[in-house]
Amino acid sequence: MADLKKLAEEIVGLTLLEAQELKTILKDEYGIEPAAGGAVMVAAAGDAGGAAAEEEKTEFDVILKSAGASKINVIKEVRAITGLGLKEAKELVEAGGKAVKEGVSKDEAEDIKGKLEAAGAEVEVK
Repeated sequence: MADLKKLAEEIVGLTLLEAQELKTILKDEYGIEPAAGGAVMVAAAGDAGGAAAEEEKTEFDVILKSAGASKINVIKEVRAITGLGLKEAKELVEAGGKAVKEGVSKDEAEDIKGKLEAAGAEVEVK
């Protein structure tokens, strides 16, 4: 039981960036995604409806490919969009290829993309 309490304390102590990376690892490597109510759901191994879901995509991920020449402006914009601290936003921008926002509507994704591109970043919406 002590090990579970220690694990819970470590999870609670994660920064937003670390929590995002944990979410990505759980999703990509184990197929575990958080449900809307906060519970955990395991994705089906062979999702037959995957093709239909791709056609009617309602959630998009905004991926920062590169910061471009004005990295400071991009970091400021990432902080404003995500609410991350300066250090976390800087790490996200410098890493490149990371999601700035995941699971957003098409309109919000396009809005975020426009803001980041105006700051000088190279952005992709998936």
